[in-house]
Amino acid sequence: MKKFLSVLSILTLMMTTSAFAAPEAQKIAVVDIQRVVAASSQVKSLKASQEAKNKELTAFIKKAQEDVNKQTDAAKKKSLAESYEKQLATKREANLKDYTAKLKAADANITSQIGKKATEMGYTMVLPKSSVVWGGEDITETILKVIK
Repeated sequence: MKKFLSVLSILTLMMTTSAFAAPEAQKIAVVDIQRVVAASSQVKSLKASQEAKNKELTAFIKKAQEDVNKQTDAAKKKSLAESYEKQLATKREANLKDYTAKLKAADANITSQIGKKATEMGYTMVLPKSSVVWGGEDITETILKVIK
């Protein structure tokens, strides 16, 4: 019985000692995500593409309005207007799907590049600068050089 209590005491001591062992050191970085996204050539290209598509839609709407206004027959006018509305809805939906897919790809690319560079620099965690009140090393400038 004494032997059992001794072994139990030793095991308890070992378990409590390991619970108080020093945690592994974390090296935390912060990044200004808004600046990184704004500086990304991929995002700039996406914005330019979206602006061009918006201009195309505006031109399409203007042409559709002109065509509808030229019609004198009420039934044809209504039919033409409905046709243009369907075409416009289809174009908008296609633009939205394309934009969403490209935005998702840009986000994944930026996140991947941040993670890769942070790992190379020895960081164990990267947080958005906007969500950190204090602490962490700001590596935004380094990431900006990688993203461009």
